[in-house]
Amino acid sequence: MGTSTWRLRVQLTDSPGVLARLTVRLADQYCNVLALTVLPVPDGVVDELVVAAPDRLRPADLVALLEAEGGREVSIAAASMHDLVDERAAALRAAGRALAEPGELAASLRSVMGADSVTPVPAGPESAGWGVSALDGHQFVVNLPGGTALLVRRAWAPFTDSELARAFALLEVLGAAGQDVTEPRAVLTTDGAGLVLRVGRPSDADDVAALHKRCSMRTLFTRYHAGVRTVPRRWLHRLLSPPRGLTVLAMAGPEVVAVGQLIGMSAPGLAEISLLVEDSWQRRGVGTALLSHLASVARGSGYEELIGWCLPAEDALTRTAARAGLSTRQRVEDGLLRVAVCAIRTGSVARVSASTKHYKR
Repeated sequence: MGTSTWRLRVQLTDSPGVLARLTVRLADQYCNVLALTVLPVPDGVVDELVVAAPDRLRPADLVALLEAEGGREVSIAAASMHDLVDERAAALRAAGRALAEPGELAASLRSVMGADSVTPVPAGPESAGWGVSALDGHQFVVNLPGGTALLVRRAWAPFTDSELARAFALLEVLGAAGQDVTEPRAVLTTDGAGLVLRVGRPSDADDVAALHKRCSMRTLFTRYHAGVRTVPRRWLHRLLSPPRGLTVLAMAGPEVVAVGQLIGMSAPGLAEISLLVEDSWQRRGVGTALLSHLASVARGSGYEELIGWCLPAEDALTRTAARAGLSTRQRVEDGLLRVAVCAIRTGSVARVSASTKHYKR
């Protein structure tokens, strides 16, 4: 008989014997509780259980079992081996990862919060420093000094106050260690020029249009696979405000010299990426910096693989990924080369990434 592993959350009355009766009921159905965490909430406690259950039990059956013992607001999601890691150990590893590389803050925060995704977004005009703005129980915004923020989401279960405290604790650790986790980020190109990477906004439309006018027809064809000279205004809006992703700009002073985009695909764990680098800034590590940054964003958003579409004779994305320490797989589909970039860094990183630091305004 096959088994599946599930992550369950249930709100119970904080009284003796309630949890014991619940686990007995699960055992009667040949369910094995692999891990248990108790999270205090105002009206009792929320118990999180990782359960191995027979395949004959559907998610709705497991929810019904918990509700039969008085469970309220039951949530369920498929679990993985990562859900069996000790929480304290996972939190320490996440803090160590963010201390070693502040660009990994989103991925570290996602791990600590058990979130579906943590995505950089422009902060609201009222943001002047640290803070949290709760949008609803399933998402909130962590405002960072410097005018940017991180949007934290989890669909399958709402966040508890104790989980929000974990986010503050991680930020306090980084602050005490003197780490600047704000965006934008500054990078050095291979020839020593300084650039700033930041999230694009609709107000950047004119500067992005100017970038396209400075690019050669070959560069634009490589990016869009069509003969374009100028970009329609409606394209610019979609480029800077993608519905399921974000756009990162590389700035040299007031000019946009490169654009990188990350857009979630319908398949779980996959996102599409694209890069456009102005001709005079090519072969200087700008694409490597953008791809490395987008990979960090992807890890925080829960994406494992980044898909780029290239002309069959082009190998620029594969070479860029190798310089960023990211492995790739290629195959031809519909006349284009499909390059799958692993979001997990596996190799050495080129100088432009190693020189990354955080930019203070």
